[in-house]
Amino acid sequence: MTRRPEKSDGPAETLALAKVVARLREELADVRRESAEEAVVERAKGLLMGAEGLSAHQAHAALVARAELHGHSLTVECSAVLDGTAGQQPRADRSATGAGPVRRNGAGPAPGRGGNRTPRGPRPRPGDAERTVIPSALAGALAQVRSAHGAAAGLHRHLRAATGVDCVVIYAAAAGGGADLWGDAGLDPDLARRWRHLPPGVAVAPLRALETGRPVWLEDPARDAERYTLIGRPERWPTRAWLPCPAPEASIAAVGFLRGRAEPFDPATRDLLRHAARLCGAALGTLPAPAGAKAPDRDAQRMLDALPGSVVVITPLRRRDGTVEDFRVDAASPGALDVAGRRGKELTGARLLERYPTILGTSLWHGFLDALETGTAYEGEPFAYEEVAAGRPRHTTYSVRAVPLGRRLVVSWVRHDTEAREATRLADLQRLGNLGWSQWDPATGDAEWSDQAYTIFQRDPALGPVDWKDLPDHLVPEDAPGTAAAVDRLLRHAEPLDRTVRIAGPAGVRHVRVIAEAVVDATGAPVEVHGLFQDLTRQRHAEDELVRSERAVEHQRGLLRAERALAARLQHALLPIPEQSLRLAGLDVEVAYRPAEDGVNVGGDWYSAIELPDGNALFVVGDVAGHGLDAVATMAQLRFTAKGMIVTGSPLVEALQRLNTLLLHTGDARFGTATMIMAVYDPADRCLTWAQAGHPPPLLVRDGRAHYLDRPAGVLLGATAGPRFEEARCRLLPGDQVLLYTDGLVEKPAEHLDEGFARLASTATRNGTPGPVETLGALLSPLLGRVVRRDDTCVVRLRLP
Repeated sequence: MTRRPEKSDGPAETLALAKVVARLREELADVRRESAEEAVVERAKGLLMGAEGLSAHQAHAALVARAELHGHSLTVECSAVLDGTAGQQPRADRSATGAGPVRRNGAGPAPGRGGNRTPRGPRPRPGDAERTVIPSALAGALAQVRSAHGAAAGLHRHLRAATGVDCVVIYAAAAGGGADLWGDAGLDPDLARRWRHLPPGVAVAPLRALETGRPVWLEDPARDAERYTLIGRPERWPTRAWLPCPAPEASIAAVGFLRGRAEPFDPATRDLLRHAARLCGAALGTLPAPAGAKAPDRDAQRMLDALPGSVVVITPLRRRDGTVEDFRVDAASPGALDVAGRRGKELTGARLLERYPTILGTSLWHGFLDALETGTAYEGEPFAYEEVAAGRPRHTTYSVRAVPLGRRLVVSWVRHDTEAREATRLADLQRLGNLGWSQWDPATGDAEWSDQAYTIFQRDPALGPVDWKDLPDHLVPEDAPGTAAAVDRLLRHAEPLDRTVRIAGPAGVRHVRVIAEAVVDATGAPVEVHGLFQDLTRQRHAEDELVRSERAVEHQRGLLRAERALAARLQHALLPIPEQSLRLAGLDVEVAYRPAEDGVNVGGDWYSAIELPDGNALFVVGDVAGHGLDAVATMAQLRFTAKGMIVTGSPLVEALQRLNTLLLHTGDARFGTATMIMAVYDPADRCLTWAQAGHPPPLLVRDGRAHYLDRPAGVLLGATAGPRFEEARCRLLPGDQVLLYTDGLVEKPAEHLDEGFARLASTATRNGTPGPVETLGALLSPLLGRVVRRDDTCVVRLRLP
């Protein structure tokens, strides 16, 4: 019989992989969004620092205050500052990065469409693009341009009438990511200055066009402002088109056409702009790349790869007038580390003022400029650099040296606080761990101790370290011989030493662990000894205290075990039979005693069932407060005293009063309070006379029904000097049953006492129905077998046949 193949797990594995990919994409989007936010904040902060002369911390605080005043997020306020619209109400709310709402479950604009809305109307037919008429003057103008500004001016001049284009902007892809403004026509100089560089990850349409290689059409200002950070005010250019400029290898630039019209681009205009972008790309491909787009110098990087420390090669980025506006890192050594923790090639492509805005206007900045101008090396004094992250300033001290290399600078720096921090950490480690170290040269006798080593040995540093040969002299006499032998083996045969010794000092004896090893030469002779001292005094004191506590606890446990054993033996002597049946005065009597199940203490519950000299029967159930030997002693005193008084003819009420007096005037605090119920049965008239002292009432079962007898007056024994006790009588009928019990039968933790009374009545009724007479154990099992009992239980059941 052919076995059917099992179902493959392939689809499940594919689904799991798809979920992982989706999660990683979300995490990548979050990282890009956070990077974009940081770039926008740093640019706005640098703008305020240059315009208003603020420090980095002050500029950040000013931006936060403006955002709170205008009700914006910090990123939206920074975008407004960069756009020159700070303080104005934005036309539409933006997300934290200006990139629009977060897509969920794949909803939202697809990559490459840029959130642009396709205009309604007929779609272009195949062949329309070939029939698009391109102004011949435009092609001729682009063929003769000598700069990106000339290309932008040609596009603006020849397309304005046909398309309504008011402004043309060209961005070139930057080597370190993002894009640089390469050429423009119709763009205000102030806007051109603010938007000269687009950091990577910022949600702007030019970067989207460069990254995807597809056009981005912006035709709905309100919706576009939700998805992108727009250049200029949305109402100034309601419609915009950003198209990549293709070159033989890739898209080297993106050209933007900004219009004052509020109508969408028609198909003919779109085709015209696409052809114009292709012509622009061909023209830009013949021009030298801008400084920001220049590829990193591979030779310089190979040179720096062989250098230790922090070294970078930076290139000045100049404005149109030739002044330096920033520096770009072209190469970095593998060990280069900046204040933010970026290392090595992570620094390549970065701009100094974007990463470190607080150096603008400092002696370091002017030193770079002087080195470029004069060709001489710059070596500045150590200075404190202030880095502001999440609104918290951090200060780090550096020394920087810059050497001209052609038109660039080779910059190296040393972070001075690194060694100080390491020293502080080492000192803190020794202090917190109570550790000290030592070094010793056997040939010269030179030794060195750490500060904590002197503290451990309680030794003045002015006296110098202790020679290893003299170490046994500083120990208590009992530890000296063994330590001297171990030190001799260390110095002669390079055997490692690891001993715990006691050192006698002015502040007392200290327990110190001594660890040492020797460095040997070619002959095996020790040439250097490294040692470590660890103060274990507190640990040893804690261990000694723990041992003493354990001994005390064990001693107390022994006393408790002995007391419990004695109490149990005494209780068993007083109540030798836990369960029995007997016949007294014509009644069938069953008695039972069940101890508590927690196994900790012995209780004071007890019972008595005897026949009196006059033929009557006495039944007593009592409960002494507390547990242990004292409770058993009180129980014994009450039990035998009560029996003696009733046997000698005392009435029930008088007996309870005397027992109360006995507890009050014993003079021993161990005899506290107790509850009790006493009953005398007269077989002549079948009358049960009873009295109680704060005890639960008897339960009468008659004709299959159960009810509790009304309690006569009576308070618990030992509570007051003037108690009032009364008697009550109940005539029994054949078949009647009476239960006398202690509170352990009806009490349960976290339960109301009435629930226990109801449960006892219900159980006794079921067991009291006509039929074979059940034992008292069968009655108690369902009541006491469900939970762990914390109190003893005594029960006496009387039954008139």
